[in-house]
Amino acid sequence: MNNADIAKALFEAFAAGDAEAARQLCAGDMTGSQNGGPEMDLEAILHFALAVKNAAPDFRYEDAVRSATETGFVEEHRVLATFGGGAQLDLMVCVVADVEDGKITALREYFDAAAAAALGAALNPG
Repeated sequence: MNNADIAKALFEAFAAGDAEAARQLCAGDMTGSQNGGPEMDLEAILHFALAVKNAAPDFRYEDAVRSATETGFVEEHRVLATFGGGAQLDLMVCVVADVEDGKITALREYFDAAAAAALGAALNPG
């Protein structure tokens, strides 16, 4: 599996809410961050991904443009979802990842935080 295939498989696993499939693609000590924020470990990332899927069962990625790099991959995609109460999410995201020995070791996700307000409201009601 090349790095672009790894990217495709990872986002398919996230969209399906399949934490085990995502876990198999990642190194155990993988880290991730959003917009340069604090690092999260793999379990925190999987917890977040499952929380999003539970809050919006139609959560999906569309219009993916992915490129393998020498050290990983870059993927741009739209994140689309409908939350309970009808709030909609339509967010452009760019993910830069490092891959070593066929496993993702780091994910850095970038997006417009103001445009992600529906996601924050759905995950933290009240």
